[in-house]
Amino acid sequence: MSLSVRLQHQLPGLALDIEFDAPSGVTVLFGRSGAGKTTIANVVAGLLRPEAGRVAVDDWVLFDTRQGTWLPPHRRRLGYIFQEGRLFPHLSVRQNLNYGRRFAPRDARRENPDRVIEMLGIGHLLDRRPAPLSGGEKQRVAIGRALLAGPRLIVADEPLAALDDARKAEILPYFERLRDEVSVPILYVTHSAAEVARLATSVVALQDGRVLRHGPASEVLADPSVAPAGVRAVGAVLQVRVAAHHEDGLTELDAGGTRLFLPGIPHKIGEELRIRIPAQEVLLASKPPEALSALNVMAGQVEAIRAGEGPGAIVSVKTPAGVVLSRVTRRSVAALGLQQGSRCYAVIKTVALAPQDVGGWVIGPEGKA
Repeated sequence: MSLSVRLQHQLPGLALDIEFDAPSGVTVLFGRSGAGKTTIANVVAGLLRPEAGRVAVDDWVLFDTRQGTWLPPHRRRLGYIFQEGRLFPHLSVRQNLNYGRRFAPRDARRENPDRVIEMLGIGHLLDRRPAPLSGGEKQRVAIGRALLAGPRLIVADEPLAALDDARKAEILPYFERLRDEVSVPILYVTHSAAEVARLATSVVALQDGRVLRHGPASEVLADPSVAPAGVRAVGAVLQVRVAAHHEDGLTELDAGGTRLFLPGIPHKIGEELRIRIPAQEVLLASKPPEALSALNVMAGQVEAIRAGEGPGAIVSVKTPAGVVLSRVTRRSVAALGLQQGSRCYAVIKTVALAPQDVGGWVIGPEGKA
């Protein structure tokens, strides 16, 4: 299923003018606070009526101001996942899940409750009330409730924002399974580059109520001119395969024939993954480096150099694993004699490849990640 969004709306201090079409999978609205992400989510959900526009999921038109179509929220067949679980405190987990099923239309595509419970790992929670549950457990129940409502679209508004890093690490794999195993498109709001890299099928980068760029995560996160979360969000997204787990606690990845090492991850040998490598964690050398503590050295060729307004520059290096980005100073670019076509080496510290930047491999609409 595809999602089509067109809308114009004036808010105090923000004029929204948005247009994008997204394939099935996870469409991430990515940008700083105030960019218009949550407003778009609320328009899609029917919680805000815009001045003009049209939103449709395939041929299911949620609203069209030209035709005078406006479906109220309860008829939009959406599952909405908020920042907090917002479960009914007087109901058990089982009853919260069944509450969503009660409102599913008869002709809705119904998920098997047992499969959803297994996928989210909440079987042991069914007879408990929400109050004593952890934040991560509550969010998993909220995801299940949304999914069992038979939605044609799921809207997730910064669902991890209220969680600490440990709970985020707990929840992200469930969103990956949702993306890969359920045919319901997901509109996902975040300002986290790590979440974008792990989850996105496509990314809509926003700034001041406008679409800066729309495309795969690997392209949007690699473009410093549109990175809505700032230059620190710039990074490469590579497709890799788990090659081995070593006794010293490191996991070896095969990245296009190049070996990459990172702290041990709980993924099976042979499993396809994608990893995000922040540009600020990549050093460059003009000659093969020697006697380094860093285990990851990738030979490549400079593809492009983009200088910023300050002293910094982003260097794109084409390697057998894909394009790797490095954030360095313009002085370093000059000292190394780097220019388009130059041979160079990207050096990545093993500990710079964080577990939160490693996620399941997502296949796009054309068979590409």
